[in-house]
Amino acid sequence: MAAVLGREARTMTTAGAQAESPEALKLLEPSVSDFVTLMKPRVMTLVILTAVAGMLVAPGAIHPVIGLIAIIAISAGAGASGALNMWYDADIDQNMARTAARPIPRGRVTPDESLQFGGVLAVISVMTLGVLVNWVAGALLALTIFYYLFIYTMWLKRLTPQNIVIGGAAGAFPPMIGWAAVTGSVSLESILLFLIIFMWTPPHFWALALLRSRDYERVGVPMLPVVAGPAETRKQILLYSIALVPLAILPAFIGLGGITYGVASVVLGAIFLWFAVDVWRITEGREADKACKRLFWFSILYLYALFAILVIEGAMNRLLA
Repeated sequence: MAAVLGREARTMTTAGAQAESPEALKLLEPSVSDFVTLMKPRVMTLVILTAVAGMLVAPGAIHPVIGLIAIIAISAGAGASGALNMWYDADIDQNMARTAARPIPRGRVTPDESLQFGGVLAVISVMTLGVLVNWVAGALLALTIFYYLFIYTMWLKRLTPQNIVIGGAAGAFPPMIGWAAVTGSVSLESILLFLIIFMWTPPHFWALALLRSRDYERVGVPMLPVVAGPAETRKQILLYSIALVPLAILPAFIGLGGITYGVASVVLGAIFLWFAVDVWRITEGREADKACKRLFWFSILYLYALFAILVIEGAMNRLLA
């Protein structure tokens, strides 16, 4: 009943004098695509890729059906995190250009609907993974959802410019969960995969934050460019990039990645550093914005490529074993 009343109030606010027309009411009814958007599908694809990589490079075997269940549960848990994040951040999403088209700001879904959807999805995903796969993986998925909602979204995001550094841990858990789905444990190798994503997150997100700093300032989110300024942000991007690249090469030396991964991690890492140096070096004008955009988009390709190679090499090793 509360959701229905919320939808009626939202409809009147959004559509104004036309809210009572059947056409307007129909336009504001949520669709399947709206709920898919709540789950942040772009983020989910990276979660799936990194979780599969963790599963395929882990020692031991997992039944294909159980493996598929694990991936579905991990994906659903990531989707739950996205929906709960959009529920809590609805007040700032409507005032930022990057997020204004999300379902809640557009009036397609109410905050209560997003909360209910995310909450149910979170419980189902954790219970499915715990009962049907193992409780180590289930506990890690529960920790991921808790961390993303309570530690990052509710606490760190609006409190400290280190929000994306500490909060970035939430996005780094999937390969550990995939590893645990196979082994029932956490190891140094899975922690290394976690650390690669953890160190990747700040330069990736701060490159975007430099471009969107006015948005963050307007809604009161203390992102690093807003609090410490662009110069310090550019320096931190370079420092994190310098730490990331050798870390990302390390799997080739401990047996997680093969020759292809080793070569790719060196080449891609060199390009990543080149773009990070450009961000640090070019500080004004359109060229500075272009440098940030290059690093942001290449950073996505960088992480996808590294984990895709781990997936391919891991799959080949299992087929040939």
